[in-house]
Amino acid sequence: MSKERAIILTHNTLEAAGLKHLLTHTLHIEVHIADETFFSTFNANAEPHYYFIDPSTLLSNLSFFLPRKAKTIVIASSNEPVEDIKSLNVLMPEDCLVESLSELIESNHHDEPTSSTLSSRETEVLRLVAHGKLNKEIAQELNISINTVLSHRKNITAKLGIKSVSGLSFYAMMNGIV
Repeated sequence: MSKERAIILTHNTLEAAGLKHLLTHTLHIEVHIADETFFSTFNANAEPHYYFIDPSTLLSNLSFFLPRKAKTIVIASSNEPVEDIKSLNVLMPEDCLVESLSELIESNHHDEPTSSTLSSRETEVLRLVAHGKLNKEIAQELNISINTVLSHRKNITAKLGIKSVSGLSFYAMMNGIV
C-alpha cells in the first residue's frame, strides 16, 4: 500500500509547518505545503488523500473542493463546522489536536467517495445528469422508469455527498465520467 499523502494550503506558514510536523511524525503521512500556484499545476493523477486548507482558500476555490469534500479538512480557530466539511480546531492543546487529527484521518478511511463506489448504472445516470439531461430524458434513454432514475439520483447523492446538479457535473468531469 502506498503511503498516504496530504497537501496543506494555508496562508499561515507557522500553522502549516506545525501541522506538517504533526502529520509527518505522529501519523506518518507524507505532507507537502503548497501555495497559490497549486491550482494551476494540479495533477489529478497525483491527487493526495487529504487537503488541509484555511477557510479563505476553501471559499475562493469552492468548485475545486466541493467534489473532494470527503478528503478536505478546514483548518479553523473554533469548533464551529464549515458547511458539512470536516474541520480541525488548531487552538486546542497538542494531545487533543493529535487525537482529533487521528479521528479525522480514520473517518476518511470509512467515507471517502470514489467513482468506484457507484454502480455502473449510477455512473451512467450521473453521466447523463452531467450532460444536462432531465429525469424524463434519462428514463427514456436508459429505458427505465422515472422512479428508477430518481432512486439512482438519490443513491448517487448519498454516496458522493453532492446535492447540486452543478456539483455532480463537476464531480463527473473531474473523475472522467464525462
